[in-house]
Amino acid sequence: MTAAVIGDEASFEAAADRVRKAKFRSELQVREIPAPERIAPRSLALAAGVAQGSTHPADDGDSPYGAGRFILLHDPASAPEWGADFRIVCFAQAPLEIEIGIDPFIADVAWSWLVDALESRGARYEYASGTATKTLSTGFGTLAEQGDAAQIEIRASWTPVDHDFAAHAEAWSELLCLLAGLPHHEGIASLGSKRARRGGLGA
Repeated sequence: MTAAVIGDEASFEAAADRVRKAKFRSELQVREIPAPERIAPRSLALAAGVAQGSTHPADDGDSPYGAGRFILLHDPASAPEWGADFRIVCFAQAPLEIEIGIDPFIADVAWSWLVDALESRGARYEYASGTATKTLSTGFGTLAEQGDAAQIEIRASWTPVDHDFAAHAEAWSELLCLLAGLPHHEGIASLGSKRARRGGLGA
């Protein structure tokens, strides 16, 4: 193993440790999940789901109230394309009330929440891209009892230009909370502390 490879691995592990120390609201259940293997040589993935009452997210983070993914990618070979060795990819979705779903500006508002969440935490970034998609559906046949439904989904990626990777993960979690309609709340839980108590994420 060359010194360059060792240095790359050390850089990624330091960044991953910072992500694991991010603090999340108690309404979110966040866990580390297997990271995708083909996007970058090194990556870390988190799944989050919104818990309400006795309903808790599944092991993969899926929740009817809102769910998301956060992936930290590391690939020095992609620096010319990304602008740096790291890239963050995230996904967040939540159901909407029909009255909100038909708002023609809801996609713009949802994207602005992501930008505001990053800026409020001082998470510096560049080369951001993504989509905000709202979906309206009506059930028919055996699904008729579901009636009308609406959903908002954001898929985004950006290049972090600092080493405060925890701030980027916290911004993603705040976006998910806002999409799920959760009120602002100061109660937070640390993924790192859960990792220590359980002897490892996902245990």
